[in-house]
This record gives sequence, structure tokens and C-alpha cells, in this order.
Amino acid sequence: MGEGRRSRHSGSRSVLLSALIQLVLGAVLMSVLVVGGTMVRVWQVARIDDRDSADVVVVLGAAQYDGTPSAVLSSRLDHAARLWRDGVAPVIVTVGGRRPGDTYTEAEAGRNYLASYGVPPSAVVPIGEGRDTLESLRAVSRRAGPAGWHTAVIVSDPWHSLRARTMADDLGLTAWTSPTRSGPIVQTRLIQARYIVRESAALLHYRLTHAPAESFGTDLG
Repeated sequence: MGEGRRSRHSGSRSVLLSALIQLVLGAVLMSVLVVGGTMVRVWQVARIDDRDSADVVVVLGAAQYDGTPSAVLSSRLDHAARLWRDGVAPVIVTVGGRRPGDTYTEAEAGRNYLASYGVPPSAVVPIGEGRDTLESLRAVSRRAGPAGWHTAVIVSDPWHSLRARTMADDLGLTAWTSPTRSGPIVQTRLIQARYIVRESAALLHYRLTHAPAESFGTDLG
């Protein structure tokens, strides 16, 4: 009788252990599918260059040094200038605030850079708000109604496109993306792979929290 009880208890433990293992394996498989699917989407959207006409071209901010755009930001601004010259939109919106100790905002540095390359001041609207992508797009969203902007082409790096577009959609902005194909973030396959992983993590973080990905590194916020 005692042995029968032990046998039944042992059988119950085996069933519970088996169920637990299946649950863990299922969770791991689901996580792999979600992460892998996100990385594929980041890569797919990075390849899209939509140059349909819009009201504005929005250049997402990146680091600047005493008014001089970093290589990341200057590559975005160069691309935005080309879109403007091609007639994609009559206005370029530069965004991004200033970090402690900065004299210029990222938006001001972008405006000055564009002016030095022949884009007239009347064609550039600096919105010097936002420490990250989400805050900057919120500032654009607030300005859009009063300014009469209904559509926007977002310019950033390829791997940033999906997250930026997702945030814009959540803010009610009608936007599509035309990423730059130059700059340090697209120089080598290794750098590209690293940014795909980082942007996938940042996008998953945003979808879970609807908060910026400040902890994922410079120019990812």
C-alpha cells in the first residue's frame, strides 16, 4: 500500500515536471519567434524607400557637437535635402532638443547645416524639442495640426525606420519612411547586424512599454 502511494506520487511529479518543461519550451519558442519576426520586419522596412509627395520631410535628430552635426545626423540631413530638391516636400522639419551643456539644439544644428548647403530658411522648420525619437515625434504631432501638415516622410537610418514609423502611427501621424543609405551606421555588414539587433530590442521595448528606449544606446531613443 505504501509503495502504491509512492508510485502514484512519483507519477504525479513526472506529469508535473513534463508539463513544466513543455511550458518553458513553449515560452522559449514563442520568444524566439517574436524576436526573430521583429528582426525580419526591421530588415524589411529598412529596405523601403518611399518618396511619395508629402507635406513635410521630418529629419530625426542625432548627436551634434557645438552646432556641427555628427556623421549620423549629417547623412540624414543630406538625404532630406535631396528629397526636398526632388520636390518630395516643400518643407524640411528638423527635430531634437539639446543635452546639458549644449549651445545648440539638434534641430538648430540641422537647420544651420541645411542653410549652409543652399536650402532656404523658409523651407526649414526647426522643432527643438525631444531627447529621443518618441518625444521628437510628439512635438511634430503637436505642430502638425496648426501648421497644416497632414503627411510626412520620415528620414532616419534604415534600421530605425520601423520603430519611427510605428511611433508616428501611434501618434496619429500619416507618415512613411525614406532612410538614408550613407553614414557610419550602414558602413559594414557587422555594424548593420548590430543595429538590427539593437533596433529590434528597442522596438520590442517600445511595444511593451510605449516608452523610449533610452537604455539601448546613442541615437536609438
